[in-house]
Amino acid sequence: MRILLLWLLLCAGSIAAEPLPSWHAGPAKSAIMDFVAAVTDPDGPDFVPEAERIAVFDNDGTLWVEQPIYTQLAFALDRVRVLAAEHPEWRERQPFKAALDGDREAIGKAGMEGLMQLLMATHAGMTSTEFAAVVEDWLDTARHPRFERPYTELVYQPMLELLEYLRDNGFSTYIVSGGGIAFMRPWTEPVYGIPPEQVVGSEIALEYQMQGGKPVLVRRPEIAFVDDKAGKPVGIQRHIGRRPLLAFGNSDGDYQMLEWTTAGDGRRLGLLLHHDDGAREYAYDRDGHVGRLDKGLDDAVARGWTLVSMKQDWQRVFPGAATMPSDAATAE
Repeated sequence: MRILLLWLLLCAGSIAAEPLPSWHAGPAKSAIMDFVAAVTDPDGPDFVPEAERIAVFDNDGTLWVEQPIYTQLAFALDRVRVLAAEHPEWRERQPFKAALDGDREAIGKAGMEGLMQLLMATHAGMTSTEFAAVVEDWLDTARHPRFERPYTELVYQPMLELLEYLRDNGFSTYIVSGGGIAFMRPWTEPVYGIPPEQVVGSEIALEYQMQGGKPVLVRRPEIAFVDDKAGKPVGIQRHIGRRPLLAFGNSDGDYQMLEWTTAGDGRRLGLLLHHDDGAREYAYDRDGHVGRLDKGLDDAVARGWTLVSMKQDWQRVFPGAATMPSDAATAE
């Protein structure tokens, strides 16, 4: 009896210590674990010192939900409504009229130029401290339209486990996102364990001013840097200064980041999350208006990138959500 109890305790300890528990066993999980084992083995040919173990992650659609619209766009639309009383001209001016009317089709037709107008009008004019407080207040009260949960609860549990697993193995984890750097920095550390100095994103211009005898940084209505597509390797070099060993994205906006990462010397790992689970989250790729994955889907195999299926590779999607057994994941 005592031997049986000891065996059960040892098994329980082994199960509790299993890395990436929300990942199904399969090629994707094996690719990650084999890669980490190789670059952390001091006696192996692929060993990489800790200082060079850099892992970069896109944010929208890779670490948290990005449908039906980017979270930062949802924030901007809410800000338009809050500020509308101060701007009566917005009632007749696009894309602000569309934002006030809730006309997402018209907002989509406005394209990137329209989106930039919304972001500049709603994100500028404040100090950096004031903007961070507005972001935090919004995240405390905003709810996702489908899941009716705070956006910070709609992060992906398997990705939280991967971030922790990498850090436990001497990696530094960075966000490299097309989203606004100032929008992400107030909350990435408590949510992902990624401090603000390890967040790379798009930026608007800042101006140093004195207000009330105190120095402040004021956000100006000018784009300083767009950290998307070919901008991502540039952002990595500007902010990090090392080529990553691992890059994880989910859309063609991440293509150049994976291309840059995996072109480096030695062993590298590129991963793309494929949103193919409409039941637990969303299913989209080539025709997605948000997070479109087309070229990356075509080229992943030839480039040696690992496609991670949300449906097949993840036992659960969000923290606290029910797990899906392996047989259910592979039944279809």
